[in-house]
Amino acid sequence: MTELLFHDNIALIGFMGVGKSTVSHYLRDQYSLDEIETDAMIVESENMAIRDIFEKYGEAYFRDCETRAILKLQDCRRTVISCGGGAVMRKENVANLKKGSRIVLLTAKPETILKRVRHSDSRPILNGHMNVEYIGELMEKRRTAYEAAADLMVSTDGKRVEDICEEIVRGMNRLNGQ
Repeated sequence: MTELLFHDNIALIGFMGVGKSTVSHYLRDQYSLDEIETDAMIVESENMAIRDIFEKYGEAYFRDCETRAILKLQDCRRTVISCGGGAVMRKENVANLKKGSRIVLLTAKPETILKRVRHSDSRPILNGHMNVEYIGELMEKRRTAYEAAADLMVSTDGKRVEDICEEIVRGMNRLNGQ
């Protein structure tokens, strides 16, 4: 495994099911980094599950919670931040993440996403739409925002977490001129 030679954060973005949590855990363990998941911050601060937040207050309220969570992360260093799938749809979230982080977009094909999330009941955006067509349409709607936010893009299709993380580390070191 290549050494990680920087001191800022790694903010992982991408559609649900691309592997943000898995990659985040691996990077944390391999490089002794702190780790924060914005969705977990929201669940803790709101004291309810994300699907319940969506059900009770709606998506706009959840997105406001997400923005507040990202603002709280500005002083973190050497932290892997795993962002919710829609976090970078707001430009202010991207701007706040970029203040101390390199943003890494993880990608996967709609078929891969469906395979990874099909048994989950904690994905309120997909409720009633657990199919490749809907996932592909939603991914396409978000693609431009994801790509505009990203400092680095890494596909997770058919790769081991070790290989994905190695690719991220090499890319991060290149971005930092090392």
